[in-house]
Amino acid sequence: MTEMINATGRRKEAVARVFLYKGTGQVEVNDLSLDAYFPMESQRINIRKMFDLADLLKQYDVRANVKGGGKSGQVGAIRLGIARAIIKIEPTLKKKLKAAGVLTRDPRMKERKKYGRKRARRRFQYTKR
Repeated sequence: MTEMINATGRRKEAVARVFLYKGTGQVEVNDLSLDAYFPMESQRINIRKMFDLADLLKQYDVRANVKGGGKSGQVGAIRLGIARAIIKIEPTLKKKLKAAGVLTRDPRMKERKKYGRKRARRRFQYTKR
């Protein structure tokens, strides 16, 4: 393999390690093709959107290892990882990607459970009698 650019993307509880190689535009997630890992078309479009924004369609292959969160969070994590990797390749695209809003990390995570509570905010049920 030729030159590799890597970046990390996170969204909610999902963490993605993204590797970009010169290639033909193939995307591989957890050793599966993009179509096999993400069955919904909207998820696949969301990931490929990065290359449309940067005008780098079918110039790079993507290998991503992603864990945690749900499918939606994983899509967002891969998207952020790809955007960060693209900036490492072409720093002049940072302004364009920032304007498109793809460089912003979604920091929402599950709130921790508190003592005296059933979950993070849920109280135990009050019994009058």
